[in-house]
Amino acid sequence: MAPPLLNLDGIRLTFGGTPLLDGAALSASAGDKIALVGRNGSGKSTLLKIAAGMIEPQDGEVFRQPSATVRYLPQMPDMDGFANVRAYVEAGLGPADDPYRATYLMEHLGLTGEERPNDLSGGEARRAALARVMAPEPDILLLDEPTNHLDLSVIEWLEEELARTSSAVILISHDRRFLERVSRATVWLDRGQTKRLDKGFGHFEEWRDQVLEEEEREQHKLGRQIVREEHWLRYGVTARRKRNMRRLGELQTMRQRFRSHRGAEGTATLVASDAAESGKLVIEAKNIEKSFGDLTVVKGFSTRI
Repeated sequence: MAPPLLNLDGIRLTFGGTPLLDGAALSASAGDKIALVGRNGSGKSTLLKIAAGMIEPQDGEVFRQPSATVRYLPQMPDMDGFANVRAYVEAGLGPADDPYRATYLMEHLGLTGEERPNDLSGGEARRAALARVMAPEPDILLLDEPTNHLDLSVIEWLEEELARTSSAVILISHDRRFLERVSRATVWLDRGQTKRLDKGFGHFEEWRDQVLEEEEREQHKLGRQIVREEHWLRYGVTARRKRNMRRLGELQTMRQRFRSHRGAEGTATLVASDAAESGKLVIEAKNIEKSFGDLTVVKGFSTRI
């Protein structure tokens, strides 16, 4: 197996309250095609930014091969200060990179290079950003929602380009078909921690369900073991004191493991019944949204009090 170009281990990051990342890991070697998946708000974009060196974790190890080049595709590219698309794309090239590569990519992405950033549609801006990060043929290519605003023909072309590249590719996408066609490994970010499947996204859901079922069985076994130990504590404390203290310590450890377990997240629904209005209007809120990093805690909330 090739040595890793990128290795994150034990990554921790908290924005108050429950940790967003709690021991997450991510590793990529040359030629890897990795789908980074998880629920919305699970920290995928944050982990990718840590890999790119844009965010520092509060704890954990980050290793990038010193000679490796890294390019990161953000969800919202910033083109301020560039006269046209060509200037923006070529700014991503290094001194030894082939400028023709930028021209090749723009042509295949339907861009002339003369477009002004302020006049670009969402799809054109996304294509320009793709050309910029792919032009230098980096060792590590980090893509956050690369298919947003792209039509089918461009997505299919991108799939072929990524399949051919020798870059280590880590990508986040809501496009299931794209993930299935491109990925060869899957990293699942769940409750702050990561698990890796050395198969593409097409195998993910079956594997995820098996992992969750096994986790539920283990938690159930732990609960039953606690019940047995508590019964022994109440009715069977007749052995030597040293042995009793050891078992009591083990019971306390099991209780802590059971209490601290974060179950798989579900969907919460809040329903309020209608009532007649009375008194003065105190608060009226429409479409309130609040996030901490990429963890969305409130979205689309409206109320009238």
